[in-house]
Amino acid sequence: MALTKMTPSEAARLIKNGDNIGFSGFTHAGCPKAVPRALAALAEEEHNAGRPFKIGMFTGASTGDSIDGALARAKAVSFRTPYQTTPDMRNAINNEEIAYFDVHLSTLAQDLRYGFYGPVDVAIVEACDVTDDGQIVPTVGVGISPTVCSLAKKVIVELNSWHPKELRGIHDLCQLADPPHRKDTGITAVRDRVGCDHIKVDPAKIVVVEVNEPNEGSGFAPVDETTHKIGENVAKFFVSEMKAGRIPSSFLPIQSGVGNIANAVLAALAENDQIPDMEVYTEVIQDAVIDMLANGRVKFASGSSLTVSNPTMDRIYENLPFFKERVMLRPTEFSNNPEIVRRLGIVAMNTALEVDIFGNVNSTNVMGNKIMNGVGGSGDFTRSAYMSIFLTPSTAKGGKISAFVPMVSHTDHNEHDVKIIISEYGVADLRGKSPRQRAEAIIENCVHPDYRTLLRAYLDHGTKGQTPVSLPVAFSFHRAFLEYGDMHQAELAF
Repeated sequence: MALTKMTPSEAARLIKNGDNIGFSGFTHAGCPKAVPRALAALAEEEHNAGRPFKIGMFTGASTGDSIDGALARAKAVSFRTPYQTTPDMRNAINNEEIAYFDVHLSTLAQDLRYGFYGPVDVAIVEACDVTDDGQIVPTVGVGISPTVCSLAKKVIVELNSWHPKELRGIHDLCQLADPPHRKDTGITAVRDRVGCDHIKVDPAKIVVVEVNEPNEGSGFAPVDETTHKIGENVAKFFVSEMKAGRIPSSFLPIQSGVGNIANAVLAALAENDQIPDMEVYTEVIQDAVIDMLANGRVKFASGSSLTVSNPTMDRIYENLPFFKERVMLRPTEFSNNPEIVRRLGIVAMNTALEVDIFGNVNSTNVMGNKIMNGVGGSGDFTRSAYMSIFLTPSTAKGGKISAFVPMVSHTDHNEHDVKIIISEYGVADLRGKSPRQRAEAIIENCVHPDYRTLLRAYLDHGTKGQTPVSLPVAFSFHRAFLEYGDMHQAELAF
């Protein structure tokens, strides 16, 4: 029996006010585009007619503008989870127009199966192929696709011919069994395959929308002096750890968060000939990893998405047999699974928004109350990593903000999980150190010179005890920025 076909507008009208929608993809990669835009247009039509229309949103991680941007601008979203990056969505959340709850990416699919957040009424997924017997082959981002397809009452497949059908075989698709008596994942090496190359769905649930649209991916910012120096510091640290015998000479699989800093760090690792060829077990495979696969510096890469620029995507498709032998895309409950992270001995590298002098990390909230993006997968990797590393430039806003503060305004990763901090100034190794010793290492090695005196004064001002905090002035840096627009003015608070 042939599958039902519809236009984007017709498919969008299958969705009703109050429905919860599960979207495919992870970052812009693998996200549907035409149907979400039609859904946003439907919401505006309903609002203009005086009728309510809002949906709940479950995604793999962030999405492209056609989902988060269009739906936020149409005021079509009641709640959203997890990670997001689109300015319009972020602004709506911070204006309290959309209820947002931030969760670890590895847990969302499981939480949905347990029914923690209500039903998944409709799944909208991008595919490069779909067969009459219900085999759906995703494109370049997996996320929570297997779970939302299994739970949804209706599955709208955006069949995108921009992606070749020959992608089939690059994926490793399955779901974890539910407790009790859950078996292990079966993954004991980066290359292990435990699933199949498609998502199987009852054909009666499927509606197909045919499109031809490129990814919404843009490139990364050029490596500047600061990010280059951070990358060099990471590479030198790894070399010293190998010489000390704390990293095996064969190296360990690495995970790297998404963004410009992460891309620059990977490029620096590729340039250092003292670091051996490596494997990557991560969530987001970026441009730098593709370069490293092409030149042999990365032997194999496992992730949940190919989050690359469109020119790099063209390069992959032009050499697809080569990359299919060296890349695997999995659901996030496997790519971000803490059990696998611990078993493989992954070295995790993620970006911090701010760090306090005792090693607590804020990845998400500006000044404690404005969400930036979300915790993403950083927590999944940080707590279980062989070695957890956080990277950050020492300052922002032309030096008026210090990334290093007396106390973080929001805590995503506590001092027990954070082992190494690296800025453009150096490396603070926090392993085996007391809170005061951690503070001294961070101030001496990572803090911008303009802020070292202030932070030493704060440490000296701290109440005697295991952790020498001074609660009356713990947020003096933040208060100075809010009052004067410059954290240098924090000295007025002492």
